[in-house]
Amino acid sequence: MAKKAVLFDLDDTLLWDERSVKESFEATCRLASERVGVDVGQLEEAVRREARALYESYETFPFTKMIGINPFEGLWAEFREGEQAEFRKLQSLAPEYRRQAWIRGLRALGVEDEALGAELADRFPAERRSRPITYEETFEVLDRLRGHYKLLLLTNGSPDLQREKLSGVPQLAPYFDHIVISGEFGEGKPAANIFRHALAMLEIEPEEAVMVGDKLTTDILGANTIGMDSVWINRHGATRTDEIVPKHEIKHLSELLDILQ
Repeated sequence: MAKKAVLFDLDDTLLWDERSVKESFEATCRLASERVGVDVGQLEEAVRREARALYESYETFPFTKMIGINPFEGLWAEFREGEQAEFRKLQSLAPEYRRQAWIRGLRALGVEDEALGAELADRFPAERRSRPITYEETFEVLDRLRGHYKLLLLTNGSPDLQREKLSGVPQLAPYFDHIVISGEFGEGKPAANIFRHALAMLEIEPEEAVMVGDKLTTDILGANTIGMDSVWINRHGATRTDEIVPKHEIKHLSELLDILQ
């Protein structure tokens, strides 16, 4: 059946979030290196490890996992929006979470300096906000699709953070007929409900759409669950098992155009 709509994931599908986060860590850790001589790479690794452990220790972790908010988004998110009570808890936890992640990361390298940890905790969000990076092919592909297909953005995350990412690249949002954010809907990918909700907004059936995303466990699994064709964008040549099998696998977003044709 001819496709009428294309659903896109946001992070690491259209926005190069992985690069933005990596560069932000490197810039923040360089400041620490200049101050106390720590190795930039070792500090990044330590902070990532400490942040993940701390994030998973909070009572909000099951909710963040369900919505699809990762520990490194918590290092710069404000969590000011979202109707669920868990977002208010996250809003309250966030400042100390950020601070402790950096303090503990420094401590893991033998540096006991809470003031520097607090400074780094403030520096990382500023560095991340200065890096709204898209892939070079993002707009070329969207330009080719606009006017021929209904386009919907289906993204996991906190409402204010995902909208902030989009505001950093203001030309991106106008391409889409609808934008669905898990934190607003109340359930994240791969839940079948959020995919059905997206299709209902487009007024189409699963077989009339295709889902494009970089994560097998959210984008591809969710689409497969409701019988929608899935396109896995595998830029880094990751290997997969046969547990979750995409309909199509591509290495570059422009390959999507051939699939649709």
